[in-house]
Amino acid sequence: MTAGRFDVPEADAFTRPYWDAAAAGRLLLRRCGACGRAHHYPREFCPHCWSGAVTWERASGRATLYTWSVVHRNDLPPFGTRTPYVAAVVDLEEGPRMMTEVVECGARELRAGAALEVAFRAQGAGGLVVPVFRPAVP
Repeated sequence: MTAGRFDVPEADAFTRPYWDAAAAGRLLLRRCGACGRAHHYPREFCPHCWSGAVTWERASGRATLYTWSVVHRNDLPPFGTRTPYVAAVVDLEEGPRMMTEVVECGARELRAGAALEVAFRAQGAGGLVVPVFRPAVP
């Protein structure tokens, strides 16, 4: 038995539109047709009202830095070769919070409330592309 990879999310039939959009440079989220609220991570039902009337929606890609931590040590491959990196939680302009990584910015430059924009990074040998965030260009 082989261990699963830690650096590449598993795309399935439900999340395939999300990963395909990321590969094309677009961030998607889900919006509920019943209560109108957006959510992230992608789910087949609304986590706010439990409705199944949810659809994919293109996000603006704009976010605000909520909190972060600079990771100096991570023994799981391939993260150890990336240290230090900034693990973060951002507030998407559409409302949901999202766990991510902040790139193209020194940790000392980070401030709560900083304006960020989505960027995309190829992750692993399988060609999967993941959303990350960087400081917004004014």
